[in-house]
Amino acid sequence: MFLELTDEQLVELAVSTEPEAFGEIVKRWERKIFALCFGMLGREDEAKDAAQEAFIAAYRNLSKFRGEAKVSSWLHRIAVNQCLTSKRRAKTRSEDLIDEEKNEEERYFVAPERLSPSNSTESKEKHTLVRQAVTSLPADLRQVVVMKEFEEMTFQEISETLEVPLSTVKSRLYTGLKQLRMKLERVELEIA
Repeated sequence: MFLELTDEQLVELAVSTEPEAFGEIVKRWERKIFALCFGMLGREDEAKDAAQEAFIAAYRNLSKFRGEAKVSSWLHRIAVNQCLTSKRRAKTRSEDLIDEEKNEEERYFVAPERLSPSNSTESKEKHTLVRQAVTSLPADLRQVVVMKEFEEMTFQEISETLEVPLSTVKSRLYTGLKQLRMKLERVELEIA
C-alpha cells in the first residue's frame, strides 16, 4: 500500500491520517540507521538500542518535520544525536567502571558479518586492524568516515545530516582518511 510513496509523502500521511505509514519509513531505513549507529558506537547491542531510540524520537517528532531536508537526512541526524547521547551516557558510566573499555578490539565500524569457516586468518586480522583504526579516530572524524565510506552518503547528505558546512565535511573526511592511513601504515611497520 505504501510502497509507491516517497518518504516525504509517508511522513505527511503518518502525521495526518495513517500513523502506520511510519512503519514503512522504518522498513526502508532501519538497516542504514543501524549501520550508522554501529559505526559510531562500535557495539551491536548499543547500536540496536540507539537505532531504536532514534526511530522512537523520529516518530514522536513527525509533526516537527518541516521538509527542509530529506527524510533520510533527518533520520540520520536524529541517529547521530542519539549516538552522541549514548556515548556521553556510556562515558559517565565508564568513569565508574573503568574496566569496560579494555576490549577495544571488540569494537566494529560496520554491521557485523556472520563469519563463515572459509574466511582466512589473514583477512580476519586485516579486518580487525582496520576496525581498530576506525574506532580510534576522534568522533567527529569517525562519523564522517563511516557515513561517506561505509554508508556511501554524499557530501551534501552528510552536511545536511550533521548540520555543518560542506567544506567542513570534506576536510573532516580528508583528515580522517589521512589519520586512518597513517595508523594502518604504522601497524604494518610494527608487524613487519
